[in-house]
Amino acid sequence: MTDATQDSGPMMAADGTTLKSSLNRALRRQKLRALMLIAPLLIFVLVTFIAPIADMLFRSVENQIVSDTLPRTTDALKDWDSSAGDIPPPEVFDALYTDVFIAQERKLHTRLGSRLNYELTGVSSLFRKSGRKVEDMGEVYQDQFEDLNPFWKDAENWNALMGSDAWLAAQNAWDPKSETAQPAFELREEIVGLLPETAEVFEIFADFTQNERERNLAKTDPWALVYSAFYDDLRREPDVSSYGGSGAAEMLEAMAAVGSFETVDTTAAFADIDKDWHDVEVWQTIQTYSPHFTSGYFLNAVDMKKSADGPEMRPDNEQIYIKLFVRTLFMSLVITGSCILLGYPVAWILANLPARTANLLMILVLLPFWTSLLVRTSAWKVMLQQQGVINDTLVWLGLVADDSRLALINNQTGTIIAMTHILLPFMILPLYSVMKTIPPSYLRAAKSLGATNWTAFWRVYFPQSVPGIGAGSILVFILSIGYYITPELVGGTTGTFISNRIAYHISSSLNWGLAAALGAILLAVVLGLYWAYDKIVGIDNVKLGG
Repeated sequence: MTDATQDSGPMMAADGTTLKSSLNRALRRQKLRALMLIAPLLIFVLVTFIAPIADMLFRSVENQIVSDTLPRTTDALKDWDSSAGDIPPPEVFDALYTDVFIAQERKLHTRLGSRLNYELTGVSSLFRKSGRKVEDMGEVYQDQFEDLNPFWKDAENWNALMGSDAWLAAQNAWDPKSETAQPAFELREEIVGLLPETAEVFEIFADFTQNERERNLAKTDPWALVYSAFYDDLRREPDVSSYGGSGAAEMLEAMAAVGSFETVDTTAAFADIDKDWHDVEVWQTIQTYSPHFTSGYFLNAVDMKKSADGPEMRPDNEQIYIKLFVRTLFMSLVITGSCILLGYPVAWILANLPARTANLLMILVLLPFWTSLLVRTSAWKVMLQQQGVINDTLVWLGLVADDSRLALINNQTGTIIAMTHILLPFMILPLYSVMKTIPPSYLRAAKSLGATNWTAFWRVYFPQSVPGIGAGSILVFILSIGYYITPELVGGTTGTFISNRIAYHISSSLNWGLAAALGAILLAVVLGLYWAYDKIVGIDNVKLGG
């Protein structure tokens, strides 16, 4: 006989594999099928919800425009002591000249000015003015080189001097009328060693001409900045006698002549363009916002600013955002409370009426959803005016004197009234769905045990409806805290929300970084309140019926 307790090995499936492996494989297939079913929803949420939030959070700290547009200037400013009260040394102004020249050719200087203007008023016009006049500095050297020898006027001569032999051969063989792209410019290695600054600037010029302006490099005259760089390189007295390529004789001639050239003092030249370039605060702002990432947007969002000495509060007359955040939270809570007070009785009536009557009345609750939000808000704008329907009715009833009509529009009162009407259905529906599940027999049982109508309602019915109040409150509060159309139309100056300011910075001032910071703070506040609600009330107690 065989001992039944003896180990006979793992149980096998019909396909010869172990039963455990077969079950695991079946579970993996089941999970994969489930994942494929929800994959479209996950992708939709990722693209339309997670990605925009991530982009918003990044924009609130991203600050690469300063260092990307003024790379040489920001690098030279690293060693400048802004607390000394003196303007930066001449080499910083030299770097600024190069950066602003390149930026104005690429039309980036105005964007940079707009960015820094958020931090210091007047910087935008400063960069626009400098972009128009910075070329004059380089033309001083350009005119002298061209007067010295006509060789320096010809773009093809510059190409022969700066370009490699391989590129020159490809360039000469290229037909401008063909559909093929112009050969990408390549520097001559000898020139890089002899004229490093000229080579760097000319390579930027060539790349800009070929790729951004899509012009023939052989027919395009170099920037005036190239001549400035050429002058600086020749003043260092490189060993040009070792060079025997195209333009060797002309380069020797130029090096001998540059000692007598008229020069440009960039520090004084920028002051001639605009005296603000000698304002230390301008340079402190550039230095402060040189890093790729900044906390400046978040500081601005809480009425602070990033200065050379660290974060500090803005003047009282410039503080607005904390007040808007407090106003938004307060009015959202008031609107939520108003919706509870008005929506609870309506939901109770609907839940306790016969089904046919309740369904007919439910149409009145849903009717606002069939009307445009803009139309409903505009209607309230008409009704709440001092000569509107509500004031006319109050005057007709004798409740208000004709010369003392109520101010119900362009203030917080108008915003609360209009938004309560708009968001009321979002409170009634969750309440109704919960109340519908409360058996009427509970109230009858309480009354049969001696409870009054009020006691039966307060101690039996109301506690069971609290989950509906929680669901409706969260829905109404989150919707109201982010509303901007209704406050914009009926709120005036005292009834607008922080969302209106966010919309302004996105569509009008184009300060997307500040808008992103305000949005991130608003998101953090909502999540914080949601967390507090979960700890105090418990999110498990929130339900929509059932």
